[in-house]
Amino acid sequence: MIVLDSTPSLGPLLALGALRSPFKRPTPDADFPRTRLLLPHVRPDLEKLAAYERVCGFATGDDGLPITYPHVLGFPLAMRLMSARDFPLPLLGLVHTSIEIERYAELPGDGTYDMAVHVEKLSPHRRGTEATVVTGVRVGEDVVWESRSTYLARHRTRHAGATARDEPALLPVVEEWRIAGDVGRRYGAASGDRNPIHLHPLTARLFGFPRAIAHGMWTVARCLAAHGVPTAAEVRAEFRAPVLLPGTVEYAAEGGRFQLRSGDRVHVEGIISPRVGR
Repeated sequence: MIVLDSTPSLGPLLALGALRSPFKRPTPDADFPRTRLLLPHVRPDLEKLAAYERVCGFATGDDGLPITYPHVLGFPLAMRLMSARDFPLPLLGLVHTSIEIERYAELPGDGTYDMAVHVEKLSPHRRGTEATVVTGVRVGEDVVWESRSTYLARHRTRHAGATARDEPALLPVVEEWRIAGDVGRRYGAASGDRNPIHLHPLTARLFGFPRAIAHGMWTVARCLAAHGVPTAAEVRAEFRAPVLLPGTVEYAAEGGRFQLRSGDRVHVEGIISPRVGR
């Protein structure tokens, strides 16, 4: 356990991870850091929180944090682990493929939280190797929020157990959304995640995208803001295809399931389930 006294700065971590990326040779059986980072006494910046709520479509001024916001608070700790020399996957090109969130209680916006992050495992994927990163939020001794994110490093693979995904059944469309070209910059300013693929067409082209793409966590947050989430809930979402900026997409939902898609192409899909007890 390493206890930090301040939130790591994302900019230098992104630069350090980029510099180290060419020297990484990812494999699912590689060793990975077992370090657990703890940042105690975290208080959300209310100005940044309000900016996050606006860009993601959550109601501003609510007492509780949006269900996705603790991911923002813990992301600098995750980046410190994934940019480290002993993390085996290259940070450049790493793709956020899924997230699972469990919220056990409301998290007040003016609350104080202890954040802990660690790498749980590496797993084979049909397109390379995935790392699972766990983020936990405590108030005193109680875990009030926890997530598991998977990040994919693409490389040649012959994993026998890696199978293709089933195509999801399409849900009924609820709304059509026109997404502005500056959403990546606005979300980056609110969250601190200023990955160049999200900021400008020129920097996105350096990584093979024709235009800037929306943050995956913005897409799922926007869907959850539209759908609504119970106080005690579990959310699972899978990021399937990037959303190009600017663009027009359809938000689809039925029961606890939701999708963001362009015609038959699903960008993100997920499910929301209420939690009963612990």
